[in-house]
Amino acid sequence: MTMPFTVRGMPLRTAALATFIDKLARKPIAEMTAADIRRARTMVFPRARPFAMIFGRISDQVGIGYATAPACDGFEIPIRTYRPHGRRGRGPLPVVLYFHGGGWVQGNVVNYDSLCSMLSDELDALVLSVDYRMAPEHRAPTAATDCIDAARWVVSHGASIGADPQRLAVCGDSAGGNIAAVVAQAFRDDGLSAIRHQTLIYPATDLTLSSPSIEEHADAPILTKASVEAFVDHYQPDRNGRCSPLVSPLFGELEGLPPALIQTADLDPIRDDGVRYAEALRAAGVEVRLTNYVGVPHGFASVPGATLVGRQHRAEIVTEMRRHLHG
Repeated sequence: MTMPFTVRGMPLRTAALATFIDKLARKPIAEMTAADIRRARTMVFPRARPFAMIFGRISDQVGIGYATAPACDGFEIPIRTYRPHGRRGRGPLPVVLYFHGGGWVQGNVVNYDSLCSMLSDELDALVLSVDYRMAPEHRAPTAATDCIDAARWVVSHGASIGADPQRLAVCGDSAGGNIAAVVAQAFRDDGLSAIRHQTLIYPATDLTLSSPSIEEHADAPILTKASVEAFVDHYQPDRNGRCSPLVSPLFGELEGLPPALIQTADLDPIRDDGVRYAEALRAAGVEVRLTNYVGVPHGFASVPGATLVGRQHRAEIVTEMRRHLHG
């Protein structure tokens, strides 16, 4: 069998896009001013052809809307909603809470329209993407507590939005995967409503940066060790606070957590954060499916058309969530 041509361990088209994205980033995060960061947050992926082939199409079977949930300090947390147009069943919809990536500093909910609309359509579910507050304006654990508060609101007000809080899943990528893990732990502690499943896409689980892959892939495309350090410095500048389970879920109590799907990127400095969390969950008796996607860097989920594994990674998420939300 002929092997695909690779560059830095990636198939050619993936390497080409990674190089383009690296060059598109005008400054490394460590060199950005507050104004630079605010501008970066407003960047939206182009949606016209052929870009939709790279970033993923937005399902036309789903309506996109808006809601808010109150935070514990009175802030109204914006939520982007995805609801299937056609109901294939009766009664309230299962809910997927999505938390976007971006190092707790960048990112926005709009750039996840493709993934979230796909999940809503394929799962016949209400997907709620939480627009949590970010650093450096809002340090840790604000992002996590915003998402915990939003999740609690869904449980207490589910009927008003057509949601079934007894069929709840959490999902997130990178910093959002970190938050999803933290929310799952908070709900286990609350005992208010059981989260049925958690999907963590290349999650950051140890903000002490102790994973071996941090050094192994220090100069990786898309995300470098220096960038990881800068993101963490923005989110939790107090090194003594980085072992708190609210920012490093790896150090939390793991028994009694919901089943997990953890997806990692092989060429990623935080790859081993996902691997170590999977191992720790298994040791605590939690059902875990761990998939390491080879030949892709951090962030591959945002460019499904630029990798050889884009369809596979999405199909895996749908399969696992469907089993737990509709099983």
